[in-house]
Amino acid sequence: MWPGTQVDRPKSSGFPDNARTSRAHAGEAIEDGYNIPGIVLCAVGIIALACALTAAGYGFAGRAWVAGAICAVSFTFGGGWLLLEHRRIKAKEGLALHDQRGH
Repeated sequence: MWPGTQVDRPKSSGFPDNARTSRAHAGEAIEDGYNIPGIVLCAVGIIALACALTAAGYGFAGRAWVAGAICAVSFTFGGGWLLLEHRRIKAKEGLALHDQRGH
């Protein structure tokens, strides 16, 4: 192609690009900054689970119960946060939560 020439490209119909996207919403977790608290809470839940198992293995029952409670609360609130944000994104696109596209 020579410099200065233009190629006629069809205009896209907007977001989402269903013709080139194979997943339900590619990059949703990355582009939505409101997911970060849910991801952090799930990470805290994984760390608390490791601490609870380690404390139980060494025989520290009190610390195991505290870490287990933190784990359960973190997973509950983190998963709930992620579910609500996913539901919000789907509603913004005009879809219900069960209306999946792609795989």
